Amino acid sequence: MTAATPAGARRPSLLLVTDLAYEARGRRYCDEDIHLSSRLREAFDVALCHPRDAAALLAGFDTVLVRNSGPVLHYREAYDAFLARARELGTAVYNPLDGRGDMAGKEYLVEMSAAGLPVIPTVDRAAGLAELPDVAQYVVKPKLGADSVGLRFVTAAEARAELEAAAEGSLLVQPRIDFRHEVSFYFVDHDFQYALYAPDPERRWVLEPYAASAEDLEFARRFIAWNTLDHGIQRVDACRTADGALLLVELEDLNPYLSLDRVGEDVREAFVARLKTSIASLPR
Repeated sequence: MTAATPAGARRPSLLLVTDLAYEARGRRYCDEDIHLSSRLREAFDVALCHPRDAAALLAGFDTVLVRNSGPVLHYREAYDAFLARARELGTAVYNPLDGRGDMAGKEYLVEMSAAGLPVIPTVDRAAGLAELPDVAQYVVKPKLGADSVGLRFVTAAEARAELEAAAEGSLLVQPRIDFRHEVSFYFVDHDFQYALYAPDPERRWVLEPYAASAEDLEFARRFIAWNTLDHGIQRVDACRTADGALLLVELEDLNPYLSLDRVGEDVREAFVARLKTSIASLPR
């Protein structure tokens, strides 16, 4: 039970940025944010707004929490205005705006691949295609994409043509990898919360609880440490290859969908409690 606020004391205010109308395959993102907002009201005065309205509203709140706001590709100008206004005001934003993962675009996948980290091999220049494994199909996707927006499967020749035609460095190319399953590890700050996986690669949105091994968590924590975010929700998405190894798919540190409806009540309650504590401890 949340302790009562002392008489006369002002509760901290929280602006939750979300797109309640956003449609995702097989999931209703809005349900998660409606539930989270109801629980966060136990500790904060909460208001919800669309990402296109965030820049105009954030000055009136102690903290801004970015949740299921959809791919930035859909509102790039509004997102840039939000970033500029938040930095101008010194607003406490959760997640903090210095994330090095998807928050900054998917350039990190190219950097990690070049550094030899356990990530799906990734290039963003036609000259780099020779560094990728020789496979029948490749994946092309925009660096600023999310939820498979703009993702396509192409041949090597088509991948080269797309890279040469696109704005320099705006697309990523990866080999299409056969894998056993995808698995996601969810963290608040640097604390592991739970893991979920999709047993059927053809139904990526149908998730089940996953019992992470010590080796799995060592893999995931390597990327959490790389990101250097002291506060925030992060989701480490990986695929398990045919030989049993894990490879990073993406490090989601902007607005990771949490799939809270796929975990047990005790796990969900523990996550919400940890999130409240983390938001309250965010430097302002």
